[in-house]
Amino acid sequence: MPSFHNGTVEIAFLDEGEGDPIVLVHGFASSKNVNWVYPTWVSDLRKDGRRVIALDNRGHGDSTKLYEPAQYSIAEMASDVTALLDHLGIASADIMGYSLGGRIAGHIALTAPPRVRSAIFGGVGMAMIEGGGPGENVAAALEAPSLDDVTDPVGRTFRAFADQTRSDRLALAACMRGSRGLMSREDAGRIDVPVLIAVGTADEVAGSAPALGALIPGADVLEIPNRDHMRAVGDKVYKAGVIDFLSRRK
Repeated sequence: MPSFHNGTVEIAFLDEGEGDPIVLVHGFASSKNVNWVYPTWVSDLRKDGRRVIALDNRGHGDSTKLYEPAQYSIAEMASDVTALLDHLGIASADIMGYSLGGRIAGHIALTAPPRVRSAIFGGVGMAMIEGGGPGENVAAALEAPSLDDVTDPVGRTFRAFADQTRSDRLALAACMRGSRGLMSREDAGRIDVPVLIAVGTADEVAGSAPALGALIPGADVLEIPNRDHMRAVGDKVYKAGVIDFLSRRK
């Protein structure tokens, strides 16, 4: 598996296929494999004639584990994505992020628009602006001695997922605490790249997709029917909507 260094942080990534590049940025406690390879996003986008690049965010997968919350600010995590583009010699790419990855993609779209051909925010709507969803309860659950010690239901879900994926739980707790920074409504209104917001209609984590779409000039909104935050990831409506959106960028 290839990797590169952004300063002292080693970032693992995959780079497959040929064509217009798209960079995939996974969500909290996930990985490039869990978020993008296993749900066949990588193979489906390759079949659509694209060069598909996906990284393990810092603290996740095969990338460096860090234990200070400040090392997981949205700006720091976004810098790993733009450093990957630099490493690969790519001036501009489509960027799709899911959940936390969507907030990272939003930061890049706002602060480095020349690098972003288009941005796709999966699994995140107004939570990008208003917050909500997992918080200190999840960090505490990740630090608990065992799953049996966790009573909070959301904390239990994330702890069980982290145990299942054999993640570094202390790194994830630091990431949860460090990556809570939000975007202002004013900044959302300054995003000046093509945007697609794709959220499941049963998603109780993401916040409203139409409300975020109303803040970002020209944004497209895709509501994924009857899917919650976890089950929207590999949904066929999501995939078809993304491929259609990308086809209109040619």
